[in-house]
Amino acid sequence: MSDISLTVAVALCITAFLAGWIDAVVGGGGLVQLPALLIGLPAHLPPTYALGTTKVVSLCGTVVSAVTYARRAPLDVSVALRFSAVALASAAGGALFASAVSEEVLQPVIMVVLLGVAVFVVVRPRFGAAVAAEAPSRRRRAAAVLVAGVGVGFYDGLIGPGTGTFLVIALVTLMRMSLLTASATAKVVNVGTNVGGLLVFAADGAVLWGLVPFMAAFNMAGSWTGARMAVKRGNGFVRVVLLVVVTALVARLAYDQWWA
Repeated sequence: MSDISLTVAVALCITAFLAGWIDAVVGGGGLVQLPALLIGLPAHLPPTYALGTTKVVSLCGTVVSAVTYARRAPLDVSVALRFSAVALASAAGGALFASAVSEEVLQPVIMVVLLGVAVFVVVRPRFGAAVAAEAPSRRRRAAAVLVAGVGVGFYDGLIGPGTGTFLVIALVTLMRMSLLTASATAKVVNVGTNVGGLLVFAADGAVLWGLVPFMAAFNMAGSWTGARMAVKRGNGFVRVVLLVVVTALVARLAYDQWWA
């Protein structure tokens, strides 16, 4: 903390609140929080400190939003916990491989996927508007575990931003959840991905523990506010935020790929 000015610390806390709100509604708070940390941290610290610190801060906020959703929104806790356990292990694996995979290779693929998602959500107004009448088949549940648990978990440990958004999309598409239920479930799964990544980064000492309590408090406040708004306003509100976050994520990845 001694190397970070009061102005920068305040800015990071405000950013943490916004990131917590976005994460609670539909995921994607890393779009805001991670770049802010990369800019605000002292130049002599490697980027892994931003990743490690973000994991701790996001974990605190995600726990708050998960509890808020569990109390107020339709949520199958046992299903969410199973996904979370798989995602935890997968995220730890992704964090271990973080330095071995080039983001420049993955980012164009991710952008294409997100653009496809945005188009799909726009042309399908009923996407995630209601729960399917029948429970998902065993094949769909297995695919959901593979995509949301293993795939997205590994991505969170490897890169991070947009994890919550990918979880929501996978759960709506494969598990046929409503957007609100998918957002609630994604928070529980995201707790697992954050823990998995954090175990690796913390073991390497790549966390600014002096900054964490302040950012975490603001992130938790944002998460609590966002979760309550999502539950109160319903699927339509979540859908609008999803489109905004997907668009912002594509723009951010395009910037990183070609102009940064």
